[in-house]
Amino acid sequence: MRPPRPPRPPRPARPARTPLGLPNRDAVLAFIRQNGEASPADIAAHFGLRGADRRALRELLRELQGEGRTASRSRRRVSESGAFPPVGVADVVERDADGELYVRLTKASDDLPLARLAPPDKAERAMAAPGLGDRVLVRFVPGPDGPEARLIKRLGQSAHRILGVVRKVRREVRVEPVDRRSKEVLLLPPHESERLTDGDLVLAAIDSGGGRERFGPKPGTLLEVVGREDQPRAASLIAVHTHGIVQGFSPEAEAEAGEASAPTLGRRTDLRHLPLITIDPADARDHDDAVHAHPDEDPANPGGWVVWVAIADVAAYVRPGSALDREAREKGNSTYFPDRVEPMLPFRLSGGLCSLVEGEDRACLAVRMVFGAEGRKRSHDFHRGLMRSVAGVSYEQAQAAIDGEADEKAGAILDTVLRPLWAGYHAMLKGRQARSPLNITSLERKIQLNGEGEVVSITPRTSLEAHRLIEEMMVQANVCAAETLEAKRTPLIYRVHDAPSDEKLTALADFLSTVGLGWTKGQPANTARFNALLDEARDTPNAEIVNEVVLRTQMQAHYAPENIGHFGLNLDRYAHFTSPIRRYADLVVHRALIRALKVGDDGLSDADVARLPDTADHITATERRSMAAERDATDRYVAAFLSDRQGAEFEGRITGVTRFGLFIRLTDTGADGLVPVSSLGGEYWMHDDRAHALVGERSGARFRLGRPVTVRLVEATPITGGLVFEMLSDPEPRDSSTPPPRLGVRGRGGPPSRNEPRGRGRRR
Repeated sequence: MRPPRPPRPPRPARPARTPLGLPNRDAVLAFIRQNGEASPADIAAHFGLRGADRRALRELLRELQGEGRTASRSRRRVSESGAFPPVGVADVVERDADGELYVRLTKASDDLPLARLAPPDKAERAMAAPGLGDRVLVRFVPGPDGPEARLIKRLGQSAHRILGVVRKVRREVRVEPVDRRSKEVLLLPPHESERLTDGDLVLAAIDSGGGRERFGPKPGTLLEVVGREDQPRAASLIAVHTHGIVQGFSPEAEAEAGEASAPTLGRRTDLRHLPLITIDPADARDHDDAVHAHPDEDPANPGGWVVWVAIADVAAYVRPGSALDREAREKGNSTYFPDRVEPMLPFRLSGGLCSLVEGEDRACLAVRMVFGAEGRKRSHDFHRGLMRSVAGVSYEQAQAAIDGEADEKAGAILDTVLRPLWAGYHAMLKGRQARSPLNITSLERKIQLNGEGEVVSITPRTSLEAHRLIEEMMVQANVCAAETLEAKRTPLIYRVHDAPSDEKLTALADFLSTVGLGWTKGQPANTARFNALLDEARDTPNAEIVNEVVLRTQMQAHYAPENIGHFGLNLDRYAHFTSPIRRYADLVVHRALIRALKVGDDGLSDADVARLPDTADHITATERRSMAAERDATDRYVAAFLSDRQGAEFEGRITGVTRFGLFIRLTDTGADGLVPVSSLGGEYWMHDDRAHALVGERSGARFRLGRPVTVRLVEATPITGGLVFEMLSDPEPRDSSTPPPRLGVRGRGGPPSRNEPRGRGRRR
């Protein structure tokens, strides 16, 4: 008889991390929080979920997101709302009044705030410091005022390649970077000496296989000679290479553009009877919008106006999936410099078939808008048409004609076209005033070059009523595009602008208290409140700096497939439609309209719809890249213009206060530069971040944001765009009536230190 089988030992208990059944909400949130972000598959694997439990998990995650407890990082990953991942790719999007940089995750959810870029530690100082427009890899760590981002490395071209100037020192060939934030110097092989001369602009790469000494320059490899530092147009050339602006077009794209032909009427609406005109800058390189207005003949709309806005039909030439489309999307937008443009489309299209040239038949997508006498839009409808501009005039020509000083060209269309256009605008203006969009004044400068590319003058850009007329008509056309696509339930890319964060509003209130203006904390911000503040400050000595600080308080607009409205314009829905020659966002909206209205087979494809989130993120990044490149080029042109005036005195204003110095903007040219704290005198200067001031530790005297000052130009470096000033104005004496300062890092006065940041002009 077989002996009885011994009892089977009990099964070991399942590990605590793989319980049977669905974990509770807190356990799921704790796992997501611990990992920063996670996919449903990650969560299911961690808790050992299968079959029905996995389906229940997906339902739980949908509930958590619906309750606002989680947010989507991407299509497949979620994070806890308001939580940062441990490590992420971010864009440097902002610099505050104190010179601190802030980053936004490239895949941030709407509830995620900006994070301050922490000052570099000893190891990070060896890396090139990032600036506005840079993309960086960062680690998020707790900070005294919330999460901070610590730099791991800069990404993109500047992290791998260096644009620099050749300097021959004895037998060495060095490449010194043109980026004033970079400390990376490369040493090229000796045999390169024969083909290079001192002052050559070159692209070089760090030679990772060549070994390096612990100290001194890194070994480098020459990639390309791109020009000379003494060329007048070197400023834009440097900006193009430094920021990775895509240049030119492939032979395939050029061939597609070359095969394009002039449009015919076909199934288009014939709009050639409308006296549409283009109004652009005198030096405009393309013309993508035309306008016309006439009284509404409908007796039900007494005093009303019909306004037409016709936009170049770029979608007719740039088809989805073509080489032209791929390269336009990669570029994202055109980039404009004082001496050149890097266009989104080849000239055959941008300056030819897609440009609404006077007297030529052009394909267009036009919107007809009807406004009441009180300025409210009553209706609109779109037409895919064929138009012919009767005239192309500059803003100055159109304004002079309205002001009674018409030249021959503008005078010929004054009564028939220009006066009705202005009358229609004045009706629209009533609606704009009722809407009360943000009324910030932006001071812009125009750089005038001579035939050799040298700067001959820097003057303020004049704001004319003609500018505001075109702006308002374009805004209303953009609104119509968004409204139509929403009504047709067609996906699109919105232009969105969020309201200022609570942190920014608190900083604004702290600053305003130092100049005798009030801002009640805790109340929600709206454009009417900001406009009332700007009106209150308008005739005071602080008007300019209050305008500047209000501008800095705003968030940055961006592109998104989800609508949150446009705070600055005070609009519920808004989409870019009016500049498809130079912005890919507008081309996407054109294709969406073609699809929604069924006016062609070249509309938005299903593949385009599927990647709208990625497209929105990409073109937001390219826009900011172009803005940073344009600012850098302008800085270099300005530095070149001032380089022969070292030692001269200038009037300016303090536009930034940091622990390492004061940023100054010159009154005449708008040039920005730095007064290092080390040059302010023989006492310690404490940074009062609440009052935006540097305060003398011993004397209590202060240099505060917004104060007019006189400075002397000490250094102007065209190759980097850096300006360094010496302060000539005395600090303001101690004021016993002001609250005690909230003091932060202190800086030592005295002779400038070799380690002092040099010439880092503040960017808007």
